[in-house]
Amino acid sequence: MLQKARTMLKKYFGYDDFRKGQEDIIQSILERQDTFAIMPTGAGKSLCYQVPALLLDGVTLVISPLISLMKDQVDTLQNMGVPATFINSSLSFAETQNRISQVKEGKYKLIYVAPERLDSAGFASLISNLQIALVAVDEAHCVSQWGHDFRPSYRHIPAFIKQLPQKPIISAFTATATEEVKKDVVSLLTLNKPNIYITGFNRENLFFSVVRGENKRDFLLNYVRTNRDQVGIIYVATRKEVESICKGLQQAGLNATLYHAGLSAEERKENQDAFLFDNNNIIVATNAFGMGIDKSNVRFVVHYNSPKNMEAYYQEAGRAGRDGEPSECILLFAPQDVSLQKFMIEQSVFAPERKSNEYKKLQEMVDYCYTPNCLRKFILEYFGEENVTDHCANCSTCNDDSELMDITIEAQKIFSCIVRLKERFGSTLIAQVLKGSKNKKVLALGCDRLSTYGIMKEYTEKEIKDIINILVADGYLSLTAGQYPVVRLEEKVIPVLKNGAKVYQKVQKKKEKLTKDNSLFELLKELRKDISTEENLPPYVIFPDSTLQEMSKIYPLDAPSLLKIKGVGENKLQKYGDQFLTQIRMYVEEKGITTKEVPAKETTNVSKKTGKTPSHLITLELYQKGLTLEDISQQREITLATAQNHIIQCALEGLAIDLDAFIPQQYEEQILKAIKKVGGEKLRPIKEELPPEVDYFAIKAVLCKYE
Repeated sequence: MLQKARTMLKKYFGYDDFRKGQEDIIQSILERQDTFAIMPTGAGKSLCYQVPALLLDGVTLVISPLISLMKDQVDTLQNMGVPATFINSSLSFAETQNRISQVKEGKYKLIYVAPERLDSAGFASLISNLQIALVAVDEAHCVSQWGHDFRPSYRHIPAFIKQLPQKPIISAFTATATEEVKKDVVSLLTLNKPNIYITGFNRENLFFSVVRGENKRDFLLNYVRTNRDQVGIIYVATRKEVESICKGLQQAGLNATLYHAGLSAEERKENQDAFLFDNNNIIVATNAFGMGIDKSNVRFVVHYNSPKNMEAYYQEAGRAGRDGEPSECILLFAPQDVSLQKFMIEQSVFAPERKSNEYKKLQEMVDYCYTPNCLRKFILEYFGEENVTDHCANCSTCNDDSELMDITIEAQKIFSCIVRLKERFGSTLIAQVLKGSKNKKVLALGCDRLSTYGIMKEYTEKEIKDIINILVADGYLSLTAGQYPVVRLEEKVIPVLKNGAKVYQKVQKKKEKLTKDNSLFELLKELRKDISTEENLPPYVIFPDSTLQEMSKIYPLDAPSLLKIKGVGENKLQKYGDQFLTQIRMYVEEKGITTKEVPAKETTNVSKKTGKTPSHLITLELYQKGLTLEDISQQREITLATAQNHIIQCALEGLAIDLDAFIPQQYEEQILKAIKKVGGEKLRPIKEELPPEVDYFAIKAVLCKYE
């Protein structure tokens, strides 16, 4: 069976080998054993039940917590040629019945459903005659009240399974689980002597860093500016701050959008789609965003506030680098974050035992932010891994190249001011006193008569508050709880004031951004974007960045070579192969790149390498027989965009094509003017200059005609 599994892996998913742990998990399911797999985000959990689903007799039921998650996965599977569908509240009862009927007819192998659906008697009746071979529970930690995202609806799963005519194989998957949660999953899902696989929590491609004592706004703006062409998620604790930060980034000319539960459902969908479709490369969001988002090319995740626990942090941070490429996870910590999380716990958790557990988890999160040791080691040991190396060489502790700046004098002035204010005020008033502010409150309290009044007038109030935050983060000062925290002195202050002990601030060295020749990669991204727009699919569903990167390094120039690229399966080769091969061949020819793989332009009806008629020539033959491109796309089961690109490829190869048949005469001159204005290298800028009714095919035909 494993050999058949490998065949499915290559045919549909485009990979030659399974990742670490996948093969054992798949074998366990195929041997009809209940299976529990704990695998980090990006390790390929979904594939562990999708491959068996193609081989088992009957249908696989996938229980998934979010509508957006199941739609995203079904779109991806259908694009690969895997027969899958979903049933959720977005469908009418008639459409639900129709899909169930199609499952009974053998049209689908996977059905995605929400856990709430299982409690419906109507749904149970509809599927009563289905042969359910496998139930896959995604995000299985949701079943446990000790998990970071408890969903009571997950408790319905065992009762639902019990009423099925025949017990299916049960498999459960999660990215993060403590020992308590592991026990709960096995018990509450009634797994029968399950095989349990923990593939390790380490994500080697992720760089972890904690930033303390910095002005968060300044740091974030500088970081995003430096990485403005990268895809990133910025997590913020409150809706109000999400809107404020997003507005600030937009005013700085950055391509940001936002997401939180306070937006309407329509706004949330619109903004999420803008991010998924690469129209906005940065999204500022609360933790309401992200579960099940399969966007593979997220290069950075910044937490503007500390999350409530390590599980939530690692799951959210893990949305970076799902394609295995180097990515950054940055946590901006301030002591006020702890007060905010405590407030949220008080407002949302009422059971005493659970509240106590939440406070314990929050303290562990704080410990992570202050640890002087390897950050990766802290994370891995939190999740129960043993014998973890002390030095990972890929976190801010292990790669600390910061410089130390002496701020002893500034610290002594701040400490002295706090002493004279008798530890009764917050950082704002302290900064105003040190600056020498004429603020009414400062004068009313008589603070202008203090010896420390105005002794830091060369600094701005903001700069003084930034230094106070550094001193809090380093344990010299502390903040009281509450809405208006008061600054207090800690014991570490005494040797600084009495003996002149030195105080230092870490200053990060400016890193030079590495640049590399990504010109082909950018062209392939542009092509992918055009296809995604035409097919209304997120770009990463067409091909992930890692697949395009490999294409831009290897230069595959024929179908067999392209099929060797990771992520290119047979279905995607059929749908998109010609378009990407045409782009790569044009690039290789234009740049004068010499490679043994470059084939001669084929003008015959049979390829010498494969003995088969090239796909674009088959389209041409059908077109010459009088079929329309729409007819051809349906008959050949390819997209209309692929059929159109076949025609362009034939024209570029010098075959007799009447391009005028595809160019609206009333717009030809307008298209030419747009090309002259913005250039002919990229299609989207041309499209934006033209009326909506002018499609990409017409633009390509004009470009080809006047080449």
